Amino acid sequence: MTPSHDSRWPFEKGLHDLGDHCYAYLQPNGSWGWSNAGLVVDGDEALLVDTLFDLPLTREMLECMRDAEPTAVERIDTLVNTHSNGDHCNGNELVAGAEIIASTAAAEEMARETPETMVQFKQAAPDLGDLGEFFLHCFGPFEFEGITKTLPTTTFDGDLTRHVGDKRIELIGVGPAHTAGDVLVFVPSNRTVFTGDILFVDGHPIIWAGPVGNWIEACRRIEAMDVETVVPGHGPITDKHGVAAMREYLAYIAAEARTRFDAGMDAYEAARDIALDDYDAWVDAERIVVNVTTLYREFSGDPSETPIAELFGRMAQIAKDRRR
Repeated sequence: MTPSHDSRWPFEKGLHDLGDHCYAYLQPNGSWGWSNAGLVVDGDEALLVDTLFDLPLTREMLECMRDAEPTAVERIDTLVNTHSNGDHCNGNELVAGAEIIASTAAAEEMARETPETMVQFKQAAPDLGDLGEFFLHCFGPFEFEGITKTLPTTTFDGDLTRHVGDKRIELIGVGPAHTAGDVLVFVPSNRTVFTGDILFVDGHPIIWAGPVGNWIEACRRIEAMDVETVVPGHGPITDKHGVAAMREYLAYIAAEARTRFDAGMDAYEAARDIALDDYDAWVDAERIVVNVTTLYREFSGDPSETPIAELFGRMAQIAKDRRR
């Protein structure tokens, strides 16, 4: 499949000026943990969209932002966490003086997801064979030690409006989808939306929560916006073409999984059987395991979840097989 990023914006690490004091911070290659963030400034006020997976990465990002907008970033007024995954909120303590906003569902998930769990997994990884090797491939570069989990100070359900100077910022709840509490950050005056992990560009998404219909509807909602620039949670900056590519992928996976569910295949067998040839250029194809498992849970109406270690073990096997 042809890459769906916007050729105006090179996929290079660092701060990208989107115009009119609006910025995207990118981390190639967009794979596990290498997330994006955003900054919106007007006058001496600033709103930060997400922090990063650890403190060194977040400090580096904030230094870049301070160089670009020294007055506003010296004291960030507002931080929005688009969802609960640690690669979008583990650096929150570095802007702890700000109002930290998230959806109610995201805040509840954040309280349950601790960096200490990642520390324990990293310590155990050398004794876990292929599973441990895969875990370190995904998360070995990050420093989870010493992170103080810093939770939102303001939560909301549905939508919420904030202002940065004269700029209106629309926080749009679209979860559950990727996680239980996904939020879009729309800046109408900049014709820009920060999607969090509702959008992965040139990478396979991961459906932790579902239902997939909510995620597809979130893509349609972005496509209906008056936006020119779309900053994904992972991958290069895009436009509505990137959103359409994500929507089409989700619809394809859902249809293929449904066919195999109806035929009586188990979820792992189905994940291995679904053709991904059209998405060969996308990273992290092993996430098909989680996506099909979540879809099967949706199809069956059975809310019980597969243990995370089992899911990672299955992803490790598919990733290993694809390298052969």
